[in-house]
Amino acid sequence: MNRIDEALLKSSSEGNPPRKLLSVYFTAGYPELEDTVPVIRALEASGVDMIEIGLPFSDPLADGPTIQVSSTRALKNGMTTEKLFEQLTSVRETVEIPLLVMGYFNPILQFGIEKFCKKCKEVGIDGLIIPDLPVDVYHDKYSGIFEEYGLYNVFLITPQTSDERIRYIDGISKGFIYMVSSASTTGAKDRFDQEQMRYFERISKLQLKTPQIVGFGISNHQTFEQATKFASGAIIGSAFVKFLTSNPLTDIHKFTRQIEAAPA
Repeated sequence: MNRIDEALLKSSSEGNPPRKLLSVYFTAGYPELEDTVPVIRALEASGVDMIEIGLPFSDPLADGPTIQVSSTRALKNGMTTEKLFEQLTSVRETVEIPLLVMGYFNPILQFGIEKFCKKCKEVGIDGLIIPDLPVDVYHDKYSGIFEEYGLYNVFLITPQTSDERIRYIDGISKGFIYMVSSASTTGAKDRFDQEQMRYFERISKLQLKTPQIVGFGISNHQTFEQATKFASGAIIGSAFVKFLTSNPLTDIHKFTRQIEAAPA
């Protein structure tokens, strides 16, 4: 069984209502080039359920300023696709939770689709999130390659995605659907507004077969609670990257603790 499915299954069996998953995104090679695996290990030790490893790209259109800055820094540090796979070679000797690579299609295409998928399998990656790879193109041209190497491709939906399109995505999805909280770029927010909450509820009422995990805008306990009211979990990116900018890796557990627990 794919580790993503295992994590979702485990959370659904822990309590009634089920425990909500916490997934954390960070940029590979940031703050320093060799921080990638230490960050992964620290996140797992802190109790997160999944990790999204960002493959830095020079033109990150969907990312907000915090992640853009981290990508630029990682690239200047010397991070490349080849370097990431080199860093992850032995990661499965110490890390058990699901690992996904999130990145743009151009670097993957340049590396070679099948070569990239093969390397992902070799190092123990469970899934990919490629925001600029259209669902139809993936389904028609690349799904067979991903399936051959046991990789889930996680699709994104937004408030503008039609119900018909969402049901199509649900029909071909494995693992989870990445539910983008808004049509804007990534970035931390203090709370979600009523319109966003209605969107979360609307998707919940579709009763999709694939669990949804909310991303974009989760930064604290309140937004985590709001995002997971109608979904199986939430993804934190910009807020964690910002934390890494000014805090040591040994304090990562403090960050995750304040996300999952209400302030005293």
